[in-house]
Amino acid sequence: MTIDRRHLLQLAAGAAALPALSRTALADTYPSKPVRMVVGFGAGSASDINARLVGQSLAKRLGENFVIDNRAGAGGDIATEFVVRAPADGYTLLYTSTALAIHATLDAGKVDFDPTRDLAPVTGVVRTPVVMEVSPSLPVKTVTEFIAYAKAHPGKINVATVGAGSLQHLTAVYFNMVTGLNMVPVHYRGAAPAISDLIAGRVQVMFDVVVSSLSYIKSGQLRALGVTTADEQKVLPGVPTVKSFVPGFEAAGWQGICAPAKTPAVIIGRLNKEVNQVLHDPELDAHLAKLGGVPDIGTPADFGKFIASETEKWGKVVRKAGLVKA
Repeated sequence: MTIDRRHLLQLAAGAAALPALSRTALADTYPSKPVRMVVGFGAGSASDINARLVGQSLAKRLGENFVIDNRAGAGGDIATEFVVRAPADGYTLLYTSTALAIHATLDAGKVDFDPTRDLAPVTGVVRTPVVMEVSPSLPVKTVTEFIAYAKAHPGKINVATVGAGSLQHLTAVYFNMVTGLNMVPVHYRGAAPAISDLIAGRVQVMFDVVVSSLSYIKSGQLRALGVTTADEQKVLPGVPTVKSFVPGFEAAGWQGICAPAKTPAVIIGRLNKEVNQVLHDPELDAHLAKLGGVPDIGTPADFGKFIASETEKWGKVVRKAGLVKA
């Protein structure tokens, strides 16, 4: 049997179109079963709460459940390792946070995965400010006054954290580095006991995500000295930025979604599109705003570049503070 040139060209064109058609079909049919969203922190944490809100909204849009799977421990490493070992089919996702960027350096060589190599960025979800706060019993009302007080009382300023290697801890380390202070970190198992001791005056200062401390600041139990974001925050009117006293000082919490490396680009693109649509929902936006969060809308490439910049930034802090070998 012979095939003329015109039929051969038609066959070739059809064959070339097959990958595109299959990619389109994959995007259109995804998801066809429940999706697991793995969170590296416990139920009730900020990551858990926001993951559930996003998951519920995605379920409504896509018609399949997004099941939250809490795998807490090791600063998020347990959850990350579970996801990087999962099939790259879009049905196991990592709801991640600033801890990913911190632990990329803090735990380098201690884990047998590389988050920058073994994860594919999908989208950012939210960025949350960190607030520098003290007990009202401490005789300071500004960041400048705090620095002067700390220098006048060397070795007597304890800073509360929610655990070694946490954003709260590294922000305090960063503040020590740029101000020349020597605040002593006191690590707690979560925000609640840390805040309790801060209110009681057993520790003198804390750098905490706004979501944990907002109600205490509003009630007057804690005094906010500054936010560590680039701009002032509507949720804390009248509270200045820390960088207005300490030039260049910025730190913030963030959350987002990653998938195992080699997850098909069309699935990542579909997820990115749907999450961005969810983040435009006024109800979800209002909820995030009440907690001081700002929706982080962008492309997978945007989120990937942001993770890279955060990893570099916190890596420098970790190494300079001697938390790991240089």
